[in-house]
Amino acid sequence: MMKSLSRVALAAALAALTSACALSLRNPDIADLRNHPGRYQGQTVAVNGVVTSSWGLPLVPFRFYKVDDGTGEVTVLSEGHRMPARGERVRVKGRVEEVALFGGRPLGLHLRERDLYVKR
Repeated sequence: MMKSLSRVALAAALAALTSACALSLRNPDIADLRNHPGRYQGQTVAVNGVVTSSWGLPLVPFRFYKVDDGTGEVTVLSEGHRMPARGERVRVKGRVEEVALFGGRPLGLHLRERDLYVKR
């Protein structure tokens, strides 16, 4: 009886640890994205932060904005119609991409926006 109870406890602990690791991979801070880009390349993650700048050109379907979470800043590429204003608190879910790697450092690291939630 005690042996089966310890197996159940071990299985529950493993499940909790695995889900916690998966959650941290989906919600990293920006510093972790910048320091370990290979870990997140091609993955969909969510970041929370404040928009520090935004820009776009008329007739060009892409818009860019930067989000800062206090640990760093990341550029977000948006194809949506909603452009968050500077100073707005947002939660952005998107795919981690980069233009190239140079000396092990990412060049053009950005999120391709899938969902944008503006916090009020």
